[in-house]
Order: sequence, then C-alpha cells, then structure tokens
Amino acid sequence: MDLQLTAPRRVDATIALPTSKSISNRSLLIAALCGNEPHVLHPALCDDTAVMVEALSRHDGGTINVGAAGTAMRFLTAYFATREGVTVTLDGTDRMRQRPIGVLVDALRSLGAHIDYLGETGYPPLLIHGTLMHGGDVEMSGGVSSQFISAVMMILPAIGGGTIRLKGDIVSLPYIHMTAAVMREMGTDVSVRDHAITVGNGYVGNDYIVEADWSAAAPWYALAALLPGSSLRLEGLSPDSIQGDAHLVELGRKLGIETRFDANGAMLDTSHFIGCCCSCFADMSATPDLALSWAVLLCLLERSFRMTGVRTLRFKESDRIDALREELMKLGYVLKIESEDAISWYGERVAVRQHPPMIDAHDDHRIAMAFAPAAVRFPGLTINGAESVSKSYPSYWRHLEQAGFVLVRS
Repeated sequence: MDLQLTAPRRVDATIALPTSKSISNRSLLIAALCGNEPHVLHPALCDDTAVMVEALSRHDGGTINVGAAGTAMRFLTAYFATREGVTVTLDGTDRMRQRPIGVLVDALRSLGAHIDYLGETGYPPLLIHGTLMHGGDVEMSGGVSSQFISAVMMILPAIGGGTIRLKGDIVSLPYIHMTAAVMREMGTDVSVRDHAITVGNGYVGNDYIVEADWSAAAPWYALAALLPGSSLRLEGLSPDSIQGDAHLVELGRKLGIETRFDANGAMLDTSHFIGCCCSCFADMSATPDLALSWAVLLCLLERSFRMTGVRTLRFKESDRIDALREELMKLGYVLKIESEDAISWYGERVAVRQHPPMIDAHDDHRIAMAFAPAAVRFPGLTINGAESVSKSYPSYWRHLEQAGFVLVRS
C-alpha cells in the first residue's frame, strides 16, 4: 500500500500509544513457561505479538512460520528447546533466513538443547527437538543482539537457573535490563552485574501489566520538533519506564523539547525549541530502535550529526543502514557510512530528483514510521509499503490522521 502524506502546520492531538511489543513478547513467553497460569494484561496488538501468541499455543509442534518477527524467532527458539518431546520447525521470510542466529543456538546447545539447521549453518530455518535441558554457566558475546541474551535469560529459571557470562563490549544493555525487570516482576531472581547475569531457579508466575511503548513515541518527538508550538500529548508514557528508549526524553531535551509527565502520560513542550545549532554526537548502541527516527529528524532540521553504536541495524527487518542512506538520498541528504558502527551527516546535499519524493519502507516498520514526519518538509511525500507498520504500531497512520495529516491511499 502506498500512502501520500500532507502534514498540518500545527498539531493539537492526544495520542494513545500502543503498548510495548518488546515487553509483551517477554511476558508472554514467561507466562507460557509458567503454564499460562499468570495473565499478561494489555499486551500489544500487532503482528509481532500475534505471532508469539499463536506460536505459544502450538503444543503439538509442527512448522511455525514467524514471518518477519525477529524477536519471535529468537525467543521461540529458546522456548521450544525446553519443550520436552515437542519437535518444531521454525522458519520465516527470506529476510529472516538472512538474519544470523548461530550465537543463540550455540548457547542453547551448551545447555543441552537439540537444534539442527535446515539450510545454511547459523541461519534459520531451524529444526528444534524439545528436550530436558540443564541450567548452569554459559558464555555469550555481549556484542550480539540483546535478544539472544534475553532468550537465554528467560528460559534459565525453567531449566534450573544459571549464569550468563558476557564477553567483550555489551550492546543494547537497556534491553537486557528490561528482560531482567520483567523476569523479577513475574517472580524470579535476576542479577545483572558487569559481564555476568545470574538467574535463579523457577518463576512464581505473577500477573504482568504491559506499559506503553517508548519506541513508538520516537516519530512523535520528531513531529514535535518539526512543528514547534504544537500541542502533543502521548498517553501511557511513564518516567519510571523499564524501557531504554525512554532516553527519548534526554534526546528531545537537547533540541529544546521538554517532556512533562502527569498521571496520564507525557506532554511534549516545544516552547523552548532551539532547532538548528551545533552538531549532534550520539552513541545509539543502547537504543538502536531510536536511531532511524533521530537520523531522519536531524537531517530535516539541517543539524549535522555523528552516530555510533549502529552496527546491529544491519541485521534488522531490513539492512537499516543501507535503507536509511538510500531513502535520505531521495530527500537530498547524503548520509556517510564511516564504519560498520558509525554514520554521519555534515550538511552535504544533492538535488531532490522526484517531487514529491517516494520513500520505500523496505518492508520495515521503523523505516516507514521514521520517514513519515518528513512530509512536514516535503508535502505529498509518499510511503511505499506503508502496511509494514502493522508489525509494531498498526494504528500509526490513523493516529497521524488524528493529528491532522491528510492521507491519500493507493
């Protein structure tokens, strides 16, 4: 589906953000490990969570296609490895078959898992023979996707507990702390110290209430920055969130966006917005899901920047580094890829070839959402593959209409 966007001059809206799919998928998996005794309240209503719910209901094994749901692929690999006597084939899209999973499989095998590759070694599809696994110590690289580490963390209480020892630098650490917080709330002991994660034996199985999604707030912060003087309230956000993407508050403050909380959520105050000024330098290793929205925003504000900590973006729903460079070029911004872990833009521009521009979402929800606010600068901008937002935020386009955008579907 193509969507042509025309932005308002000012936004006056209250947006009920979706709940977090990251927290939903963690709590749903733990509930399943507990025999579904605990209840997960207000889980996210999106493609990724729907995949988890359907897969966790499959007690008889068989073939499960997770589509493009990377979180589901990693978490379900660990979960089904513990399901003694159940054999499952886990597969996904062509892109999923290009996303490495060997680090997780090796860690699970060291704990007794029986997992075979059905195609290229180190990549899905996987044949998982559920078996009686054992707890203990396991070594993993800290420089891989935090979802690998979280997957092992969550099953450890179900197989006797143990310690994960992380080697090297640790990326996306807030997601590890998020996993630990959900696990504690659902009734087990977790300690995250230096390069060691120690997990207790067994879950109590407490109910869990899922909070609003800070990742979904990123394009709204961008919109507030592009339309200063707007009135924008984001319902459900909390200053006490367990999500690392609550770092948006600090990122916004650097631009002059103040986040004011009350019992219902957050109000974005742009009365002191400073817009274009000095260069921005940011390490996004802890919050990679914010990188796309922030890179697009800084270009639109003509504020030069350098971002590090972006290496994991190569292995998402798309190669987000190449996709970001390709789509920014359509808007006239020349993104520089300095290394596998750093990107920058220092003001280099080229002529915009297509008016209005057409942005390709690359089947990636984050690309679609990050570029939509660009319609403020490029009226009539079109998003090709707009349906991709259903992966995490199905109501995103309806919410933009609520905020005053005019959307033309084709």
